[in-house]
Amino acid sequence: MNFSIAETIHRLCAPEHELSCSWLLWHCLLADLRKRGRYGKNESGAFLLGKRRAGRARIVQFVLYDDLDPNCLNTGIVRFDGRYFGTLWDICKSSDLSVVADVHTHPEEPMQSDSDRANPMISMPGHIAIIVPRFAAVPVFRYELGIYRYQGSKQWKFVPMESRRTFFHIGF
Repeated sequence: MNFSIAETIHRLCAPEHELSCSWLLWHCLLADLRKRGRYGKNESGAFLLGKRRAGRARIVQFVLYDDLDPNCLNTGIVRFDGRYFGTLWDICKSSDLSVVADVHTHPEEPMQSDSDRANPMISMPGHIAIIVPRFAAVPVFRYELGIYRYQGSKQWKFVPMESRRTFFHIGF
């Protein structure tokens, strides 16, 4: 019999969430985004890795953009060089995970820029992009996040505020 107590508890407490992340991992991610963004000086971001099951994804690890592409934050905004995706795929393969979402910071509102809409980090329909306002300065509340699902052909669907509680779970 193969089971995990944490997975079982998670399924009981948050069965309807499409995307979930432990509280500890989420807070470590936000701290790293603040640090890599030089505490409000520029944008930063990460690929969120996890497992997908039955249309749901659990984030279990993250890879910061500048750990892959050391120059991607040099201009103040994220400019990720696609040549570094190979390293990301190697990380996914070695850890038996996949990219379930991406996250990056913005200086103010969590609205997609024209560049965000035109250049999805992962251009597969269904991919989730999260934007954290105020360069991830604390406090960051789930309702403040911009959450978008890629539809393909540079089209996105915004996850509305009233759906956040059931869409994205931050817990154990």
